[in-house]
Amino acid sequence: MAYYKYVLKLINMNNFNEEEMKTYWHSTSHILAAAVKELFPDAKLGIGPAIDNGFYYDFDLKHKFTEDDLKQISAKMQEIIKANYKFERKEINKDEALKHFQAQNETYKAELIKELEDNISVYTQGSFTDLCKGPHIESTGMVKAFKLLSVAGAYWKGDEKNPMLQRIYGISYPDITDLEDALKKLEEAKLRDHRKLGKELELFEIFEEVGPGLVCWLPNGRIIRKSIETFWEKEHTKRGYQIVSTPHIAKSGLWETSGHLKFYEHMTTLEFGGDGYVLKPMNCVFHILIYKNKIHSYKELPVRYAELGTVYRCEKSGVVQGLLRMRGFTQDDAHIFCKEDQVKVEVSDILELTDFMMKTFGFNEYHIELSVRDPKNLDKYAGDNDSWELAEKTLAEVLDKKGLKYKRAEGEAVFYGPKIDIQLVDALGRKWQATTIQFDFNLPKRFDVTYIGEDNKSHPVIMIHRTILGSMERFIGCLIEHYNGAFPFWLAPTQVTIATVSQEVEEYAKIINEKLLANNIRAKLDIGAEKIGAKIRNASMKKIPYILIIGNKEKDTNTVSVREHGKGDTGTFGLDSFIDSIKEK
Repeated sequence: MAYYKYVLKLINMNNFNEEEMKTYWHSTSHILAAAVKELFPDAKLGIGPAIDNGFYYDFDLKHKFTEDDLKQISAKMQEIIKANYKFERKEINKDEALKHFQAQNETYKAELIKELEDNISVYTQGSFTDLCKGPHIESTGMVKAFKLLSVAGAYWKGDEKNPMLQRIYGISYPDITDLEDALKKLEEAKLRDHRKLGKELELFEIFEEVGPGLVCWLPNGRIIRKSIETFWEKEHTKRGYQIVSTPHIAKSGLWETSGHLKFYEHMTTLEFGGDGYVLKPMNCVFHILIYKNKIHSYKELPVRYAELGTVYRCEKSGVVQGLLRMRGFTQDDAHIFCKEDQVKVEVSDILELTDFMMKTFGFNEYHIELSVRDPKNLDKYAGDNDSWELAEKTLAEVLDKKGLKYKRAEGEAVFYGPKIDIQLVDALGRKWQATTIQFDFNLPKRFDVTYIGEDNKSHPVIMIHRTILGSMERFIGCLIEHYNGAFPFWLAPTQVTIATVSQEVEEYAKIINEKLLANNIRAKLDIGAEKIGAKIRNASMKKIPYILIIGNKEKDTNTVSVREHGKGDTGTFGLDSFIDSIKEK
């Protein structure tokens, strides 16, 4: 089940930091691999990394793993844990490593070795040896509690052209209580899976006929998306952003100038009208061209362009999943062109906008990471040292001034500039990537992006990329799971259902419906032949915020009986009073 690729984001361990827990999970994956090889000697090993709160290992085996197999594998893992084997590291040269794994008929390991440099390391516990750079925990006995969760298919290296392997997912903890807590949250996360709820609530579909990673929004989902877009545009316009719109394709030469055609692996090329074109993987080059369409004075800066722009990236079908990783998705992109003395204010304003928007959507907690250069390898980065120092210092100072806690990640900056990444924390404590604030020292230089200064000379502009929500699709997937499909009133596709008790009150129900619609409240009539209990159940399953129950009593008194989702009956109100109360929402 691909579901486990992203829901295992549930527990923060008290005894280990994030990196130590990843070491713990990765070590458990080696124990899993050793158990499988002992029980199924013909199994060929793929890879077994730690993932967010858990691990997996891929195997090539004709026999299809069953639930009974997982029980046997778990029992064998317990034996390996009880034996308390040391994890022993050894460095070997490339030829020796290749010879060893080829002799074991480990074709996937051999393939990986051919892609590596020399000084290869292997880890051994007991009689089992695996290709691995480490690190690992001291011994197998340190694993105190684990559970194998599921088996899923996974293409080798995520490429559908490669063989399909069997992937076993698992989790492990140093304490049985932590494991039990994680399993409970996993069950809750299953119920919140956005793909499951998306189908039940008729929000979106990803049709096989259309292709993987390409979403079709159904009417209900489109209402949610449009509500977000309208709010987004309004808030950006208030803050001085100019909304633009750019094409989905552009000539190949543009992407040669930007460097994407040579260096970016997810490009999709096509021929159009006899010329070579590229499906745009990002919006930044278009915004640069719009900026360069005229000469800008220092008095005009900063210039802020924003766009809800759909981009396309040639992701392997083995890695796309639901709304979280797609081939076609919409970024809430903006690019700010400014002077050096304006940078701090711009970054500060972006952070304030982020905080405002996230709290509006119901996210009150997030994690921040500041990605900077690797001080030991400065030559691999675009831009001069002074620009990098200014950018890194600026980002850190703004975060510090606002009193925001963040993790400084050395070596995690991309080659063209440092960045701030913000991850939302949802109702289950899982992290979701959202806001990115990114300096770019590469594209402004490639496109000669400048402004005219007070000295009447041309000066290089400072360019800031930023997204607030990130991918619209991923953000909506996050919202679905965060709210378990029960959206706040302003986002709910249907805000009010009007359910009639009998045919006698249908005309009154229609009057109510017309009045709600006239007040821009998304209402639907349910005047079918079903009994009122069934109508209430149907509306509750669709997680509609309000149900108005209309019977003879309500008709005679010109009132409505109200049920609120998650609360039940809230009383009888005059229609105007009810409308006034919910319009505030």
